[in-house]
Amino acid sequence: MKLVCIGRNYSDHAKELGNAIPGEPVVFLKPESALIPNGGPITLPSFSSDIHHEIELVYSIIRKNGKAQADKVSIGLDLTARSLQLALKEGGLPWEKAKAFDGSAYVADAFVALESFPKGHHIDFMLKKNGHVAQSGHSGQTLFDVATLIATVERYMTLQPDDLLFTGTPAGVGLIAAGDRLEGYMLGELLFDLKVEKAPSKR
Repeated sequence: MKLVCIGRNYSDHAKELGNAIPGEPVVFLKPESALIPNGGPITLPSFSSDIHHEIELVYSIIRKNGKAQADKVSIGLDLTARSLQLALKEGGLPWEKAKAFDGSAYVADAFVALESFPKGHHIDFMLKKNGHVAQSGHSGQTLFDVATLIATVERYMTLQPDDLLFTGTPAGVGLIAAGDRLEGYMLGELLFDLKVEKAPSKR
């Protein structure tokens, strides 16, 4: 399994970080080791005190008639070591240290089949931090739809069954700290409720 992630797919998020609106999808990867176990908790890494939440729609991939396509959708978190990411970008270096660290991704285990939605239906989702709405958006706000994302990714790498496609985050990303509670909703239903814990002390 690989986690294929899309950056800057919501223009309001690109603008809030001062990034240019991309002309084509921005693609990066997270390894399977980035996944947080079902139910959490989120454990902050010891190397950064500047970890930001980013809620995203996450699609599971199947192959049908030799072609990759999205099959089901859920929500997840793309956690980012923001200060480190900015330093890497300024140096013209890849983002992996800031994006692909252990415990940098979460995916709710409740997936909904795409065939259950009417054609053109927008999928809304939301993140609450400590009971207050931090991020909200819907699939119709993306710069690039899922079919375009899959076609772009497959120009460079093969998508395999059970790969997961993270499709970008809306505006409102922000710092998380030990003691925070993050609740993720899709279509008005609570799909995850995670606590944030501090990094384990070094012995």
